[in-house]
Amino acid sequence: MLNNVVAVVLEEIHPFELGVACEVFGLDRSGDGLPVYEFALAGERTGPHRTHAGFSIDVPHGPERLAGADLVVVTATGLRDSYPPALVEALRAAVEGGARVLSICSGAFLLGEAGLLDGRRSTTHWRHAAELARRYPRTVVEPDVLYVDEDPVITSAGTAAGIDACLHLVRRLQGAEVARGIARRMVVAPHREGGQAQFVARPLPEEDGASLGGLLDRMRHQLDREWTVEQLAARAHMSPRTFARRFQQETGTTPHRWLTGQRVLLAQRLLEGTDEPVDSIAARCGFGNGATLRHHFGRRLGTTPLAYRRTFAGGWQGEPDLRV
Repeated sequence: MLNNVVAVVLEEIHPFELGVACEVFGLDRSGDGLPVYEFALAGERTGPHRTHAGFSIDVPHGPERLAGADLVVVTATGLRDSYPPALVEALRAAVEGGARVLSICSGAFLLGEAGLLDGRRSTTHWRHAAELARRYPRTVVEPDVLYVDEDPVITSAGTAAGIDACLHLVRRLQGAEVARGIARRMVVAPHREGGQAQFVARPLPEEDGASLGGLLDRMRHQLDREWTVEQLAARAHMSPRTFARRFQQETGTTPHRWLTGQRVLLAQRLLEGTDEPVDSIAARCGFGNGATLRHHFGRRLGTTPLAYRRTFAGGWQGEPDLRV
């Protein structure tokens, strides 16, 4: 269930991180056949709240608005010595009532105050990771990943990683095509793995032609073939060791993990948009057979291909886009 979404803010609000929640969940995209969410903004009190950019935002709801939410998105603020008790309690009660919570950047500290990180893995912006671990020693902080999904608690790193976490949750609850539809409107990548590094050494292609962008596109369009590091390195005119290092630098992950993620994404779209048998989909995605597809599907999504199809087939009324 993902309908009632509440974004939580604290002074001084970081506008970009709040904008992530507004952009993903606060816009009416029904014209594209996408879901419309009941979206609200809440804080420790109603009225104007300062941002760190020098302007104020009017917050119409207090902590009571968290009651009945399906999802609470805790946005970023500067680190504080203390957090409003009423908001901490409302957040804790929302989770006890069945809500999911998703923090962006330093929003993880409010989750820590509510005890929601205890016994769970978590992340935040790499600059704050050590402080999060110091303040809340009962969580295992992973400082170099984009987001961590410890359902019902999702934590994400700084700025754009919040987009990745939000789209990940939409994908898990409403299917790959809904997430792709929202990403398409936002003009962002529809999927980045949570385990990908927070920053990469070469985020922009260089003009020397050494970028792997063209090879990545070829791999996306030929997921049904077997790719080895040796083959990929030869195409890139590099040694296997140099290629593996360059791949990690540009994508934040390994060739194997990247390929597996792309194959699972294609399988999701085929399960949603076609009635092909699972074995046929497995072959098209490069998994070879249904058993291998089920293995990777279970590890990454916690469900089976058939259960996923029953949940999401035909769930989005837009035209399925099955391009890789």
